[in-house]
Amino acid sequence: MLRYLPFLLVLALWIYAFVDCLNTPEKDVRGMPKLAWVFVILLFGEVLIGPVAWLIAGRARRSPDGATAAPGQWIAPDDNPEFLKSLNKDDLKDDPKPE
Repeated sequence: MLRYLPFLLVLALWIYAFVDCLNTPEKDVRGMPKLAWVFVILLFGEVLIGPVAWLIAGRARRSPDGATAAPGQWIAPDDNPEFLKSLNKDDLKDDPKPE
C-alpha cells in the first residue's frame, strides 16, 4: 500500500494545480495566458514540472496579512477587523451594569 503513496501525491498535486488554474480569473494569471498554463500543467504534470511551475510562477500572490481585500470582496468574519470591533460594541450594549 505504501508503494502507491508517491503516485497518489503526484496525482493530488496535479489535480489541485489543474483545478486551481481553471478557477483562477484570467486577470490574476501571471506569466502566460491561462490556456497555456492549462497545457503546461497537463503536459508536464506527471513529472511535477507543470504543477510546481503553476504554483510558483503562474498564480497570483496572496496578500500576506489576509485581512485586507479588494473593495466589494467578501472577507470571512473572523478575518475582518471591523466585524470583530463591532462585536465588542454589541457586547457592551447588551450587558447590564451590575449595581
